[in-house]
Amino acid sequence: MERIKLEFPEHAWRHVHTLSVRVGDMNYAQHLGHDTLISLLHEARAAALATLGASERNVGGFPGVVGELAVQYQAEAYWPDVLEVTTAIPVPEGKGLKVFHRMVRRSDRRQVATAMLTMLLVDPSRGGKVVSLPESFLSQLGSGEFA
Repeated sequence: MERIKLEFPEHAWRHVHTLSVRVGDMNYAQHLGHDTLISLLHEARAAALATLGASERNVGGFPGVVGELAVQYQAEAYWPDVLEVTTAIPVPEGKGLKVFHRMVRRSDRRQVATAMLTMLLVDPSRGGKVVSLPESFLSQLGSGEFA
């Protein structure tokens, strides 16, 4: 079986967000469920965007939508693991904003998952047409400052 291989961009803008696995996050196999992992990554992404003065509903005046999502699983997580999610956003080369996540279990530094999604900004007044990323947002990513 061929597996995807995601390369986490070490030299991109980064933000670290800490989360705990809750009892309700366990699936029938008693480990962190796929749906919850995606939700935890969503929370980490929202925190990262907030440090840039943005949100998924407002990046330079436009809402973002997820165009693609890939997740590579490396280990299981359990209640009450504390997880660190590092979000990295490289400077884009087009209209899509690639957002990478690396989830690590704090207790043993074991990598739980790596994910990448592409966020696109759309203009609702133009039927959801994809728009370019605002220059003000791009300049923050290019500054190299890490949150």
